[in-house]
Amino acid sequence: MTEPYDLFVIGGGSGGVRAARFAASFGARVGIAERSAFGGTCVHRGCVPKKLLVHAAEYADAFHEARGYGFAVPEVGHDWAALVAANVRETDRLGGLYRAMLEKAGVEIHEGDATIVGPGRVEVGGAQLEARKVLIATGSHAARLAVPGGELGMTSDEAFRRGTLPRSIVVVGGGYIAVEFAGVYRALGAEVHLVHRGPTLLDRFDDDVAAHVTAAIAARGITLHLGRTVASIARGGAGLVVTLDDGRTLEGEDVLQATGRLPNTRGLGLEAAGVALSARGAVVVDEEFVSSAPWVLAVGDVIDRAQLTPVALAEGMYVARRHFGGLTPPHVDYALIPTAVFSRPSIGTVGLTEREAKLRHEVRVFRGTFRPLQHAHTGRAERALVKLVVDAVTDRVLGVHVVSDHAGEIVQGFAVALQCGATKAQFDATIGIHPTAAEELVTLRS
Repeated sequence: MTEPYDLFVIGGGSGGVRAARFAASFGARVGIAERSAFGGTCVHRGCVPKKLLVHAAEYADAFHEARGYGFAVPEVGHDWAALVAANVRETDRLGGLYRAMLEKAGVEIHEGDATIVGPGRVEVGGAQLEARKVLIATGSHAARLAVPGGELGMTSDEAFRRGTLPRSIVVVGGGYIAVEFAGVYRALGAEVHLVHRGPTLLDRFDDDVAAHVTAAIAARGITLHLGRTVASIARGGAGLVVTLDDGRTLEGEDVLQATGRLPNTRGLGLEAAGVALSARGAVVVDEEFVSSAPWVLAVGDVIDRAQLTPVALAEGMYVARRHFGGLTPPHVDYALIPTAVFSRPSIGTVGLTEREAKLRHEVRVFRGTFRPLQHAHTGRAERALVKLVVDAVTDRVLGVHVVSDHAGEIVQGFAVALQCGATKAQFDATIGIHPTAAEELVTLRS
């Protein structure tokens, strides 16, 4: 009989692949099952193709703005189908690299759906395999609205491979996925309506950031319907008709539902294995990523802590080191996760919002807005925002928030400073790089 796997991973996304590779590097016998393509949501339906679409939107803006710098730019068209095809080629290439990394590490690959069928037993494609530990890393899927016609339109899972650019679209949601897609569609020429139940978009972010970006998005020509929910979706008009809770209707060639993502836990045999799930269907785990069944581990979107690729990577690495490397690594720290939203303009943030900080600390807040030098000739009235949230007692910087082009690039470096416990006095003592948006964070005095 074949020797049991030390670790069998279900799911070939970022967290699962990281855990599999490094567990194998520690000498564990590792198998992995993936039913579609390696790389998971990030590579095929998330971070990578999303950022490529955002780059397309940036080029569209650049063509327009270049005229202010003396370029005679003719009217240019855009081939959405060519962009989608190029994106698919790139994500397929990256998926192949993920597979190659697993093979090089000695991980045995099984293609198909995997189901837990008993203690330490997994079935893939009719074959039963034994494993001392099973890691659930199956990711998440885009949620749909529970309204009449909720099956119509698309989610972000399908949007990346839509063959044509809709001339008009209704985007439902106020989180980063909704905001990013709305910005891309608008920059490439579509008429965009954005429906969100809250008074501002991005309401999980700092209040000043949310208000600033909401106003900037409206100024870019996206029609906002805030404080509204969708009552129904039906076929008709230009393609689909969305009826709002106040009775008004919106028409678009398509509807994008971007109202969150839910863990992929159905059909895995988890309940029968004694694995506890949360109300949202997430695997409940402890700080070492062990479920209520001690031989079942879980990482990534499926545990619903922070649905971000770098977080899944950190969790997968912890599992490999702690459970298969004989090491005692520090627990994954969720307190200082840097985050970017590739909206137009973009957001970079790390640490506490002002509202969160005031619940735990006496705070000082430093805030400034300015017109980026780039827009001196573009005609855009858009302004950037920089904000620091500081502990008034210790002077430690608790939060850094930026709304500006390349905000994510700026904040990544400041995330290191916060991880090291930097104070406002140390920010003040740092010489800035002039003229940049980033220097504003070390020159804020009020």
